[in-house]
Amino acid sequence: MGLLGPIKPIDSGETKQHGRSLKATLSWPHLVALGVGAIVGTGIYTLTGVGADRAGPAVILAFAIAGAVCACAALAYAELATMIPTAGSAYTYTYSVLGEALAWVVGWSLILEYSLACSTVAVGWGGYLVGWLQSAGVVLPAALLAGPHGGGIVNLPAVMVSLAVMGMLLAGTRESATLNIVLVIIKLVALSIFVVFALPAFNADNLTPFMPYGFGSAEVNGAPRGVMAAAAIVFFAFYGFDAVATSAEEAKNPGRDLTIGIMGSMAVCTLIYMLVAIAAIGALPYLTLANSPEPLALVLRTLGQPTVAYLVALAALIALPSVILVMMYGQSRIFFVMSRDGLLPRRLSQVSANGSPRLITIITGLFVALAAGLFRLDEIAALANAGTLIAFIAVGLCLMVLRRRSPELVRVFRCPAPYLVGTLAVLGCLYLLFSLPSSTLINFLGWNAIGLIIYFAYGRNRSVITTTGAGASEAGLPA
Repeated sequence: MGLLGPIKPIDSGETKQHGRSLKATLSWPHLVALGVGAIVGTGIYTLTGVGADRAGPAVILAFAIAGAVCACAALAYAELATMIPTAGSAYTYTYSVLGEALAWVVGWSLILEYSLACSTVAVGWGGYLVGWLQSAGVVLPAALLAGPHGGGIVNLPAVMVSLAVMGMLLAGTRESATLNIVLVIIKLVALSIFVVFALPAFNADNLTPFMPYGFGSAEVNGAPRGVMAAAAIVFFAFYGFDAVATSAEEAKNPGRDLTIGIMGSMAVCTLIYMLVAIAAIGALPYLTLANSPEPLALVLRTLGQPTVAYLVALAALIALPSVILVMMYGQSRIFFVMSRDGLLPRRLSQVSANGSPRLITIITGLFVALAAGLFRLDEIAALANAGTLIAFIAVGLCLMVLRRRSPELVRVFRCPAPYLVGTLAVLGCLYLLFSLPSSTLINFLGWNAIGLIIYFAYGRNRSVITTTGAGASEAGLPA
């Protein structure tokens, strides 16, 4: 028994379950692209302005701090993912180290994270599309551009892109991952073009004063200000690398490919964010960028490059669905493993001939499309961030507990200074978690209260470990 409920053995043989095994079709380029595809999304196009409002030019430092916290979590993920190369990410690690009940909380939180992240990006993509069409003289009915909370009937563009991404995932993991590589390349080229045009306009005067609101987090004129206040926001432009760990079971060479995928995507994205922040803040005074909904396009237009701004926006429109793809992929794999473990109905974990969990992918896609089409997600999107931080905290704890409890286990990748890295990941994420608005924390507790009711009413007595014993094979398992 673990701290909370039974522990799933690390070598449980679960990947050999007939009809419930994912095919190993992904190599490290696919995994790096999955990570970059999830991380580089709407955040880099919008959070530069929000961060500048909170920290001034020191938003550059805020990106570095947020990247450092995520790097600690990424190192923990890399060690655990290569030791436990099965689908499920933080949920599976928690189940194998800390116990079933806590694993349920982590899995339930990850479902919330991925769902709302998908829906939020879908709504953001719909906004890009509407602006693009309006610039071409095409005006869609207002009733089809927002849900009931926004004064309309349904956000049709958001629904359409959600269902389109669901279709990509149904085509197969390798096929959708290969398409994701193409979309990631488009995003990286667009951001590189931005840096090429903005960096020559760098003016050191725009970095003075570098830290106008100080290093910490304090309320100024009713709004949070300071480097750490900005870090608490721009941190969320980094999460997404954990989606790579959900693909562990589908990696051809988990020991090598997962390490490269997780650490490679983090390194690429941190470099991109730093360069983009330096180019943007150096080109325009931070007060001009503060809270701009499109800071990168604003910089390019101000520099007299409207065509380049147009093309960068077009690239975002084409490539942002890659974020939805990776997040929807991640959620479907979390859902899949929780079902395979019996905590959710096991019939959901059946896979199709091409090796993908078809039914779960459809359920995930419809749920994301429904949320994106009907709700205003600006008020609840922070819930996705809470789910991410819970997962990161759990992974940091699992790293340290497993090092102490089972030092003899083979570790393909060994996290350097594991207790220091794990402690920094846990404390850093706790700080950011409690920096979220109180209303977000209350809603997050409500979501997990509902989840725990489901767990104790259904999953606890039907889990595979409880009904058949740890490491049971597929034979004789209930459907």
